[in-house]
Amino acid sequence: MCASDPEDDRRLFREAVRGVKPLERPATLSERPKPAPAARFTRADRLAVLEESLSGSGSPDPALAAGDELVFRREGVPLEVLRRLRRGEYRVQAELDLHGLTVQDARRALREFLGEALLRHWRCVRIIHGKGLRSGHRGPVLKGLVAAVLRRLSPVVAYVSARAVDGGTGAIYVLLSS
Repeated sequence: MCASDPEDDRRLFREAVRGVKPLERPATLSERPKPAPAARFTRADRLAVLEESLSGSGSPDPALAAGDELVFRREGVPLEVLRRLRRGEYRVQAELDLHGLTVQDARRALREFLGEALLRHWRCVRIIHGKGLRSGHRGPVLKGLVAAVLRRLSPVVAYVSARAVDGGTGAIYVLLSS
């Protein structure tokens, strides 16, 4: 077996490609960009935390009345964020209406809705729980349930009763961490 001369190889290659024209644009294997990687375990961990927080008793606050405004913000969240949320300055990306649902159905719907919100990285959502006017002596059952669940859920940055045009004390804006 004989070793070839590198200069000889270059000359042979140049002769072989003498009449070839370069492409106008470089060839690519795929025209579509690759999707961004999704962290499966982080998503699963978030959903597990959500599931755990929603499985609690969620006993409503007995002092909560039908007309009471709900207000909550996590420690370290600036007061200005709460003010902007109260004024409706955040774009509501989705809405959940719990009117007429039982506590169990409302808890399930809330779990599914918040899970989707976290997966889709929604920043602000509205939850309509109603004012509890037909709950009789029990007061606003769903309102208390929603407040109790949201306080236990760590991705909830803040929530506040909605503006009158969006349901007033029968609905809340919820700000989620992104």
